[in-house]
Amino acid sequence: MRRLLIATALLLAAPLVAAQAYKWTDAKGTVHYSDAPPPQGTKYSKVTTSGAVEPLASPEPASPSSNASQTAAKPAQSSLPVQDTPENRAKLCDSLKHNIDTLKGSGPVVMQQDGQDKLIDADQRQQQTTTAEAQYRQFCPGG
Repeated sequence: MRRLLIATALLLAAPLVAAQAYKWTDAKGTVHYSDAPPPQGTKYSKVTTSGAVEPLASPEPASPSSNASQTAAKPAQSSLPVQDTPENRAKLCDSLKHNIDTLKGSGPVVMQQDGQDKLIDADQRQQQTTTAEAQYRQFCPGG
């Protein structure tokens, strides 16, 4: 009887483990993770529990109770190769262009290094810009 109660409790808790998470960066460069969508007008990514990240989604309208809190847990990056299709190539080019614009901008840039978010300095910023531009020229038509 006791095992049946434990099994029932585990089955009832299972949907809670598969919750949706959102990732976005605020104007100060701080990366936020939350189970509620970010404020209205903010670009964000939906993070799945498998560690994969969906492409940027359009901002959803804010609900009155969308005071999102930052969570400390960060998903692992997927190491699976991506198929070279026109759609994936376009996503890559958009991502590279966004990264180049961000790196050339005046705001702070935070990157994950050794599992921790760190503000990059001017030399690292230049190195990342050079790498992103080289990748853009290699993979994007007219780049």
